Amino acid sequence: MGKSASKQFAEEVLQCHNEYRKKHQAPALKLSSKLSKEAARYAESLASTRILKHSEQSSRGSCGENLAWASYDQSGKDVADRWYSEVKQYNFNSPGFSSGTGHFTAMVWKNSTTLGVGKAVASDGSSFVVARYFPAGNITNQGHFENNVLPAKTPGSSS
Repeated sequence: MGKSASKQFAEEVLQCHNEYRKKHQAPALKLSSKLSKEAARYAESLASTRILKHSEQSSRGSCGENLAWASYDQSGKDVADRWYSEVKQYNFNSPGFSSGTGHFTAMVWKNSTTLGVGKAVASDGSSFVVARYFPAGNITNQGHFENNVLPAKTPGSSS
């Protein structure tokens, strides 16, 4: 994928994130070229092995990470919408981490400020997308989910 295409893809993912974040009272993320370089490198390594697994960095908690795989070349909006769709399973009355909602909570995590995006296409045409978040979200310590994953504001509500 050419540089301009990857930049365009990253901008699309960022824009979708920020629309969702705004809905959930979280400040907009900024795109980080450093995080994007790391995400792109990791996406390349996933595409070469064709195994979807989280990186060491995310396992250590030095960054948050969302991954996506598809058998086709996915758009930034596709990926962001798929991650966000987990909002339907998230229980705002009982906040916390669950593997079924972790992509959504990472996206709207209020304290994350920067985003890195990388995409790579495997030899079979499938694509791997890596989003990196800093500071990392999905912190399971007491109170973190309540303070960082806020319910969507309905348009017109003044709260």
